[in-house]
Amino acid sequence: MTTEILQAKLKENFGFEKFRPNQEDIINCILSGQDTLAIMPTGGGKSICFQLPALVLPGITIVISPLIALMKDQVDSLKTNGIAACFINSSQSNDEQELHIQNLKDNKVKLVYVAPESLSYLENAFSQITVSLIAIDEAHCISSWGHDFRPAYTNLGYLKNRFPSTPILALTATADKATRTDITEQLNLVNPITFIASFDRKNLSLEVRPALDRVKQIIDFIKDKPNECGIVYCLSRKTTEELSEKLQKNGINAKAYHAGLDSKLRSNTQDEFINDECQVVCATIAFGMGIDKSNVRWVIHYNLPKNIEGYYQEIGRAGRDGLPSETVLFESYGDMIQLQKFASEGLNAEVQLAKLERMKQYADALSCRRKILLSYFGELVTENCGNCDICKNPPAFFDGTIIAQKALSAVIRLQESEALPVIVDFLRGSKNTSIYDKGYQNLKTYAVGADISWYDWNQYLIQLINLGYCEIAFHQQNKIKLTPFAKKVLFEGEKVQLTTVQKISKEKPEIKEKPSRTAANSLFETLRKLRSEIAKQEEVPAYIIFNDATLKQLEAERPMSDEEFLNIDGVGRAKLEKYGDVFIKAIIEFQKNKTVRAKKEGSTYKETLEMYQSGLSVEAIAAKRNLGLSTITSHLAKLYSDGHPIDFSSYITAEEISKIAEAKIKLESPNALKPYFDYFEEQIGYDKIRIGLAMIEKEAQN
Repeated sequence: MTTEILQAKLKENFGFEKFRPNQEDIINCILSGQDTLAIMPTGGGKSICFQLPALVLPGITIVISPLIALMKDQVDSLKTNGIAACFINSSQSNDEQELHIQNLKDNKVKLVYVAPESLSYLENAFSQITVSLIAIDEAHCISSWGHDFRPAYTNLGYLKNRFPSTPILALTATADKATRTDITEQLNLVNPITFIASFDRKNLSLEVRPALDRVKQIIDFIKDKPNECGIVYCLSRKTTEELSEKLQKNGINAKAYHAGLDSKLRSNTQDEFINDECQVVCATIAFGMGIDKSNVRWVIHYNLPKNIEGYYQEIGRAGRDGLPSETVLFESYGDMIQLQKFASEGLNAEVQLAKLERMKQYADALSCRRKILLSYFGELVTENCGNCDICKNPPAFFDGTIIAQKALSAVIRLQESEALPVIVDFLRGSKNTSIYDKGYQNLKTYAVGADISWYDWNQYLIQLINLGYCEIAFHQQNKIKLTPFAKKVLFEGEKVQLTTVQKISKEKPEIKEKPSRTAANSLFETLRKLRSEIAKQEEVPAYIIFNDATLKQLEAERPMSDEEFLNIDGVGRAKLEKYGDVFIKAIIEFQKNKTVRAKKEGSTYKETLEMYQSGLSVEAIAAKRNLGLSTITSHLAKLYSDGHPIDFSSYITAEEISKIAEAKIKLESPNALKPYFDYFEEQIGYDKIRIGLAMIEKEAQN
């Protein structure tokens, strides 16, 4: 099938202007009748790979998913797009199941979602329906090598024998070579073509922090984002409850979620989070697998994860709509000790300990975190990402040889018989029972590091462990032992480079210098409230109506006709007919009110100009006026076009202006900004495009 036809169906039915990487190739592979294995990251667009072929193929597409909540969301989303779909599982009555099965027989439905345990419900209908495609989501569950083994998946191999001429599409977010081979063999796939998409989620920032007063850090982090929802992953059930309670006491709408809670309570918490009625969920790793919520803006790991696969899956809950989202991981020595104990006592201990060690290496890294993360999944990149804490704030190194010698000497004096906290107490000259009961205060190097804080010593010792000069004997109550490399520092004059310990700032930034992410009177906020009202009426999650990325584009483009509204990414024909009028009216009304406000308050452009001339930055003007950054940049672009001397040199580079000018010629001067945004593959933002065009047009007039 031609690209033009597929893209037309993509826009008409799903509202997207173009395919994401690998989607079109996977779809064409399926349409040719070929078995396919697709490895695509969370938020990478797996659903389109079987939903679009389902519309093209003549019969029914069966989607096998282990997650009942996700089934409902996907079916609701398909219906919103005008696509006939249903799900069948054990939560339904016999009458409901029979109705759906009859609709399948009558060809009234294109996609049916079932759990692997519920396939038997369709057995009697198989002889009366044409099955054109079988999609198996979360396919790693079939593999004994996978990290989320599910017994019912092991029976799915019979499907290829039952439907030998029907293509099977197996999908998963993470699978190493062994798991990929196992999936292929267990499902009896015939010469499958494998697609492995990039694991690089550029919109996710990556940050690791020491777990110093982490509860306060989390509270400050969340309060800085009052309209943004997120997830805090915790190692234990107890921690989820304690943390959610602390957040509630600080005025944050947070709830706990773990397997030990009543099933109804868990279900209510999940529903409230999906419907934007709960801002924060503090959860164990069981949370989020069945959630297709696109506007999770951040994910925090309260504890170090057990492995990189789990960490990657969990941070992947954020930013599924492609908008910038944050991830923060807290690391502590105590967490590592506890996880080490769990891993050593569990099944396959050697492998689990190795994966935990790799996770720790990631957290301790002093180089680009994204490069480390991608290399773990076999994807090698040469460029630093610029969107992780290491890239943004490269560590400062200093000659730490004396510090290293003091620390390693202390380990020797204590006869390699103490864990890290006692060594720090010894170096600091602490007068506590762990020191005095054993007479350590009488040893030669006692208090040799009294001038360095307890926290700094703790971090320096962890660095020495990471550098390989000493190690933790986990099987001996976590005693610190020297390695052969320590001799080089103590006796052979080897120099040691340490990094400056990063302090967590206790001071809050001045609000006046920080723009509001979503101004209360912005068009985005207006549209967000409208979306919420419609979602409640239709009893579906808000993001199923439109995701945040679509609302952001509506705010930037401000369409006022059906044709303009249909050009928005995420708007297909069905959604135009269903929601176009009400959203266009809201945009027109907002513009009218804005004009009225401008007349009452004086020229809004003049106010922006006066603030700019007084020396305020774009960000400061936005914060002071309680307007979005894009609104202020549009003001400045208009003022520039009207002849006012606005200096954009610190906001846009000459190279970017040149690229925009080149795009203007190639795209034949489109009226909208979206074609430029797509042309640059989202690497140049709307604000810069708007400013660049204003500068180009001004130059042309001169």
